[in-house]
Amino acid sequence: MTGVPAACALALALLAGACTPWTPAPAGPAANPETLHGASRRDREGWTFVHLEGTPERMGFQHGYLLADEIDGVVASMRATVRYETERDWQFFRATAQRIFWPRVPDDLRAEIRGLVAGLRARGKRLDEWDLVAENAYLEIAWYYVPSLKRGAPVPRPPVRRVPPGSCSAFVATGSWTRGGKVVMGHNNWVGYWLGRAWTVLFDLAPARGHHFVMDGLPGLVHSGDDFYISDAGLMITETTIAEANQFDRLGVPEFVRARRAIQLADSIEAWVETMSRDSNGAYANDWLIGDRKSGDIAQLSNGLHNQRTVRLHDGFFVGANFGADPKLVAEETNYRARPDSSMEARRRRWMDLMRENKGDIDVEAAKHFLADHFDVVTQTERPSSRTLCGHGDLDPDARPEWHEAAFQPTGAVTSKATDSDLAAQLALWVAAGHACGLRFDAAAFLRAHPEFGWQKTVLRDLPGAPWALVSGLR
Repeated sequence: MTGVPAACALALALLAGACTPWTPAPAGPAANPETLHGASRRDREGWTFVHLEGTPERMGFQHGYLLADEIDGVVASMRATVRYETERDWQFFRATAQRIFWPRVPDDLRAEIRGLVAGLRARGKRLDEWDLVAENAYLEIAWYYVPSLKRGAPVPRPPVRRVPPGSCSAFVATGSWTRGGKVVMGHNNWVGYWLGRAWTVLFDLAPARGHHFVMDGLPGLVHSGDDFYISDAGLMITETTIAEANQFDRLGVPEFVRARRAIQLADSIEAWVETMSRDSNGAYANDWLIGDRKSGDIAQLSNGLHNQRTVRLHDGFFVGANFGADPKLVAEETNYRARPDSSMEARRRRWMDLMRENKGDIDVEAAKHFLADHFDVVTQTERPSSRTLCGHGDLDPDARPEWHEAAFQPTGAVTSKATDSDLAAQLALWVAAGHACGLRFDAAAFLRAHPEFGWQKTVLRDLPGAPWALVSGLR
């Protein structure tokens, strides 16, 4: 990549006017104006759009300074919930981050994380490197490392999840399946509402080394975590988690490191897959969906610990709903057993129906409708639940034994994204905060109806259904 944009690289395409640098209220020591030069922040339509550029240290400082309050809030929420969700406290997460994850973080990401801490300190925050690494590795620690250990001290509620849940719905299609033969991609992020409410940052990153790229993410993450990426190398990336994956290698490279390096440095599907597959730690095992707008090819990488299978197509589609695309990986590295009425298998069937019904007409508008879909193939009714592509665990009257969860869980789709080859060429995408269908989650009403989730009272917030907005990358 040569050079970086002088102006803000992200703006809502629906809004007029230049994108100007965001100036926060003073808090703590003043920042060096040169360090913040070129960085910017805008808040619109339920999203925070942040542009960062330069060396790792500089991008980290910009990130920490512009999103200090939000990062502090996310870590505080994690600190408040980990005891209930994992039977471990935040100090355990910090110690794990320092002992197991930090030694495998490369120097450039270490510098970026240290820059993040410096930016936070300049805004008067007290977080350190281990808080930030623990946040970046949160899913890897909670869903993979902790289950690999012996059970800790019991807590009253809720029952601790022993396997990663199945969450997120996604697809990628190309060739005769799409309108105009473009690569079309869509994804919605499923996670607990207490955390998903903050998963609404769109980062536009122009690093001194590597590719200019856009990703969604939590404040404080150096990767997406969700995941949705577009790079100026022509790559379009998303994924869905492989449900009930049970492998973890503490000597492997963390998933958050591999994902960030892959999108920043890879210039082809092959290079991206190689980076993600090499030295995997098995954590955050995903079926990755990959598009190359330059060639029109798409691929699927089933990314486990021992099993790394890639399938590539020039005409066709891949869908994701957490069922595990590679039978060998599922058999050897998961506890998953297919049940026709499960969330994963119901959504797999719905995706296949939608792809066949819309062959030749799949475009970004179709993607928006897919991600808002409420058709339950098990009951053959329009009923939002954990079995629909637009996930609504809070409305689900059915227990989910495959996830070891009771009915009515405050979890589901929290954001949606869609793009195609033409938009990706401009680092552009459509985004929706909250459920793509527009249904609103009322935290107070939910807690009144389900007091067993009172432990989330300090962190659970409303989830408004925001409209779709087009976001363009200005180069």
